[in-house]
Amino acid sequence: MSLDAAAFDLTNAAVVLRLICSLFFFPHIYFKIFGNPPPALGFFVQAGFKPPAFYMRVALVVESVAALGLLFGIYTQWAALLGAASLAVAAVAVCVLNRSLKWLWNLGGMEFPVFWAIACIVVAMLYWN
Repeated sequence: MSLDAAAFDLTNAAVVLRLICSLFFFPHIYFKIFGNPPPALGFFVQAGFKPPAFYMRVALVVESVAALGLLFGIYTQWAALLGAASLAVAAVAVCVLNRSLKWLWNLGGMEFPVFWAIACIVVAMLYWN
């Protein structure tokens, strides 16, 4: 998809889903950048990533590439799959952190990253030519 008006046509359900999947990454990116230390670093420490700062930066780069690709419709299928992979890792990390397969997100479970990963996979499927 190119950067034309059709890439941002909010009457197209695929575009809306693509933009939602993209925009949801930005708060996560923000919390990996700002703060001293960034608030997200604690999650990487608790989930057992070693070294946590390195993996937080890897997640920051992966999420940024996915978010920008999805936002602007650049390599949309690949950006969506990259986002889904990142979210799958996040879901597994939540399980490791909890030492269980908790589901409900409001109780610290993996429901939200799993749903979001599935939404990203649907975006990839919709944009695959």
